[in-house]
Amino acid sequence: MTASELAGRFEHIYGSVPRIFRAPGRVNLIGEHTDYNDGYVMPAAIGFFTQVAIAPRSDRKLVVRSEEFERDFEFDLDHLPQSRVGAWCDYVLGVASVLQQEGHALRGANLLVRGEVPIGAGLSSSAAVEVASALALLSLNGAAMALPEVAKLCQRSENNFVGARVGIMDQFVSCMGKAGHAFFLDCRSLEFKLVPMPPDIRLVVCNTMVKHALASGSYNQRREECEEGVKILARWDPAIRALRDVSLELLERHAKDLSEDVYKRCLHVVREDQRVLDAAECLRKGDLKRLGELMRDSHRSLRDLYEVSCRELDVMVEAAEGLPGYCGGRMTGGGFGGCTVSLVHSANAEDFAQEIAKRYEAATGIKPNVYVCSAEDGAQALN
Repeated sequence: MTASELAGRFEHIYGSVPRIFRAPGRVNLIGEHTDYNDGYVMPAAIGFFTQVAIAPRSDRKLVVRSEEFERDFEFDLDHLPQSRVGAWCDYVLGVASVLQQEGHALRGANLLVRGEVPIGAGLSSSAAVEVASALALLSLNGAAMALPEVAKLCQRSENNFVGARVGIMDQFVSCMGKAGHAFFLDCRSLEFKLVPMPPDIRLVVCNTMVKHALASGSYNQRREECEEGVKILARWDPAIRALRDVSLELLERHAKDLSEDVYKRCLHVVREDQRVLDAAECLRKGDLKRLGELMRDSHRSLRDLYEVSCRELDVMVEAAEGLPGYCGGRMTGGGFGGCTVSLVHSANAEDFAQEIAKRYEAATGIKPNVYVCSAEDGAQALN
């Protein structure tokens, strides 16, 4: 749906002319489960967007409607819930709640949300909703907020209101992505660099169409295991505040002081941080062969050490091997289903997409969705 079409829908429903904001989903090229360990990540914004149309009301009501979900919601800005209500509106409501908690005077508003980021696929549909909603709500009172601050506010909303202990990566790249570039981010300092993507490379995102039920609980469990590793390893080096600070040498020296599971989680994160640094350098040099090897290594580590892959993800990664134009790939996102990302030469991308879909369906009986993407710009106003 184009912005003008969404504006027309809004006018039909609410009888007023809206402003429209959009924010993209993302795919993470490498650096999985490193963000909440103060490490490095290298995602890219992709051309799936959430659009939020908004116009002010004369009262103190916040009315939220979606083009994808049937139920509409209405809230009193003077008595907003302080935690999630258990519905799709939580990502909008959480942003409004955090904005008010931090002293922003919100106006009553009508909102219409249109999302095209596949839900549950690991492409960060939640961050896209949050970022677009934050820009829309801020626009009504003319408040200016730097995009890095918008990203941090949206992360706080998801952490504290929705209750998902996500890192900063998704919101940051949704705000700050740039067309034609990967986004190298230091999740501790929030310093970032835009790394040009080769113009003849496409990102082929393959949705396995499964999301296993253990995903959310296991995600929080992995965070707790990393935190336990930090607590133990800090006995030998008090400067350690996160796994970002742990050297491979120190980790291996004290492997026996950790449980087997905690050691494996730590080993993945420590090595993955180095892979991100190496991958950024490979992109700068145009060394796609080595970059592909790093992506394969990342997937094996997520499968064997962090244990967040699943049969369907493994089948999809294996199905890419040997296809013309393929440089490398891996699972992307939190795991237990969702998507893989493959780097493929442009001339081969469409054929690759068709063939990997056939291979995956033959192996699993599941028809996947496959998208040929490029790196896109981050959040912006459309009118």
